[in-house]
Amino acid sequence: MKPITSDQMYRIEDNSHNLIGMQRVYMMENAGHGIADFIVNKFKNRLKNEKIVVLCGTGNNGGDGFVASRHLTCYAADITVILIGLPSFIRSEEANINWKILEKMDSIKIIFGKDLNEDIKAKITKADIIIDGIFGTGIRGEIRYPNNHAIDLINSSRAYILSIDVPSGLDPDTGQVHEKCVKADATVTFHRMKMGLLRNKKFTGIIHIECIGIPPEAERGVL
Repeated sequence: MKPITSDQMYRIEDNSHNLIGMQRVYMMENAGHGIADFIVNKFKNRLKNEKIVVLCGTGNNGGDGFVASRHLTCYAADITVILIGLPSFIRSEEANINWKILEKMDSIKIIFGKDLNEDIKAKITKADIIIDGIFGTGIRGEIRYPNNHAIDLINSSRAYILSIDVPSGLDPDTGQVHEKCVKADATVTFHRMKMGLLRNKKFTGIIHIECIGIPPEAERGVL
């Protein structure tokens, strides 16, 4: 399939939501489920008690991580979701919906804040699996603390690292690195390949394209 830019993906999502009625919250649900399925297929029957840390930003990339963590609870893993920021900073309705679900779940530990305290550092360091949902395709400008430090901690861990959509720090269109970038073992991207993923495989690892229910009609006038 033809690779696309991040702007084209935004327009396709808008068409799907506004013109066809395939709501963004459904796309997020399908994306998160696809991430969880990738992890399940990778680790088969070895997820019980595995320490999974899901690092999330306040955008929709983080929302995909919220959904993935919920689905992974079915496999008796030890799951921690770390929101880098405050819940009040979560930017979209669909991400907020999924965060509020997590708040009601005892099977997931949630941590949030604008600083990386010792508890967060220890969680990342001791993780068996890390899901990177910090930036995605929405990265713009300089990467500042605490996100830059979170990327360093991810890369220095011994965990298996899966990035959501694009590794945090990688430009989705050019493949250039914004000072720092998560070095993933695998990247699950959505609907179509993003151009930048083809230009810097050093950071992407294995790339899997996950269909999230966007109908082909949503691409009209975009591609």
